[in-house]
Amino acid sequence: MKNIVFSALCTIFTVGLFAQAPTNWIHLSQDQGYNGVSTENAYKLAKGKESSTVIVAVIDSGVDVEHEDLKDNVWVNHGEIPGNGIDDDKNGYIDDVNGWNFIGGPKGNVNHDTYEATRLYKKYMYKFENATESQLSKNQMDDFKVYKKVKEEVESSRASAQERLGRIGETETMIMNAVDALETALDGKDINKENIEALDQASDPGLMIGVNMVMEALNQGEQIGTVENLRTELIDQFNGAKERFNNQLEYAYNTDFNPRGVIGDDYNNQRERYYGNNDVEGPDALHGTHVAGIIGAVRNNDLGMDGVAADVKIMSIRTVPDGDERDKDVANAIIYAVDNGASIINMSFGKGYKWDKQVVDEAIQHAVKNDVLLVHAAGNSAQNNDTTDNFPNDTYMKKKLFKSKVAKTWMEVGALSYNKGEDLSAPFSNYGQDNVDIFAPGMAVYSTLPNNEYSPLQGTSMAAPVVAGVAAILRSYYPSLTATQVKTILMESSVKLNDQVNVPGTDEQASFSTLSVSGGVVNAYHAMKQAATVKGKKKVKKNKKTMPKA
Repeated sequence: MKNIVFSALCTIFTVGLFAQAPTNWIHLSQDQGYNGVSTENAYKLAKGKESSTVIVAVIDSGVDVEHEDLKDNVWVNHGEIPGNGIDDDKNGYIDDVNGWNFIGGPKGNVNHDTYEATRLYKKYMYKFENATESQLSKNQMDDFKVYKKVKEEVESSRASAQERLGRIGETETMIMNAVDALETALDGKDINKENIEALDQASDPGLMIGVNMVMEALNQGEQIGTVENLRTELIDQFNGAKERFNNQLEYAYNTDFNPRGVIGDDYNNQRERYYGNNDVEGPDALHGTHVAGIIGAVRNNDLGMDGVAADVKIMSIRTVPDGDERDKDVANAIIYAVDNGASIINMSFGKGYKWDKQVVDEAIQHAVKNDVLLVHAAGNSAQNNDTTDNFPNDTYMKKKLFKSKVAKTWMEVGALSYNKGEDLSAPFSNYGQDNVDIFAPGMAVYSTLPNNEYSPLQGTSMAAPVVAGVAAILRSYYPSLTATQVKTILMESSVKLNDQVNVPGTDEQASFSTLSVSGGVVNAYHAMKQAATVKGKKKVKKNKKTMPKA
């Protein structure tokens, strides 16, 4: 049933009402039936060890810092006096108590924004709209090729969104009529195979559609229950699909839309640092709150769910709108995180085009220099990142003699399914034997949502914070480990799986081990075992330690 409007769902890939994975599957181990990260076993190894608090920056859409299962693990900038309108700690940001918002300003917050392809199309439109290749110099050709590519993408995507909106309306009418026919025929009975197979559908085409629809779902193991459950789930999916394509037309692929005015920055100055506001939640913190919960929801407090890391503080840096993040904001978010004490940065976002990669590269280099681990989601386009652009990434645009061309503390994360065998890799996940480092649980991941709610979501956006959480465990119990050492341990200790799996986005199969550099899945238990054997290279100041809260 989830496939009816699957193509209309957004990048997060919401999980249907009838998902079968247990809510804690990401914490389980293979001997418990799932390829989770063995969180509980890792904490058994840590029993009796002291831990130090690790700050993890969540560069995302915003975080509900008042959430019942997060508030005790939210970073607090003790150098600021809340609400006094003064930059007490002199870091350039006024009242940045829990982080900062680089897509807000004195006039409010950015919610919707365009895609990078749309911005590039508008940037080059007046320069190349009437140009031909014969008129251009060699120096102009690269920009012209980008213009032609984004022009085709934007115009075709707008046309496709308009067409799909019409088709969704027609499909919705047909499907909801089928649900009505099912309701009449079942006469109050639940939806199960026995009751559905007993229906006489021969004379009612609408009922036949409804029967086929629910039988497909039931055969896939979904538990639907009542007709009302079915109707609610379908309405939510259709509304989400319509909103998705409406937003594409009105915002994402609209060259006339520019929300940047509310921020008040000089967008032409890509190295401008001090702008934004201190609203770290923003108008839609669903994505960022979910990511934050995966990393650091309070463990063992009998609320909602447990995060991966116990001794952790979440720093919210709002940077990602409903649309593509902007390179200027990403660069500033990384710099802010580093300069304010984060030792791990989670980045569950990405795009296919760059605006100013150099300014992002400089921020990444700043993070590497300061021993910060950068964890990035590989993307949800079922593409090979070895052959298709995905930004930001670990490869520097400008290479200097005798300097590394890649960021050594960067980890690119693909998404693992709770299924096994050929369905082991999430069907939407990007992959790459050279450019995706590791896989982590990324389907039906149960975590926090704004307003003290919880729900499963899926995407590489959910896989990255699993890795960030495991990294936080290592940096908490073994603070002398450098970021590069932590990355090496996570890669080497990953559970190697050689299953023949469906390669996302193709009709082919390959060994799961070929989909990433490590060929494996992150595992907290094995990482802790290996960390205990590694001599840390980082000098650690003697600070007051906290006992593990696992």
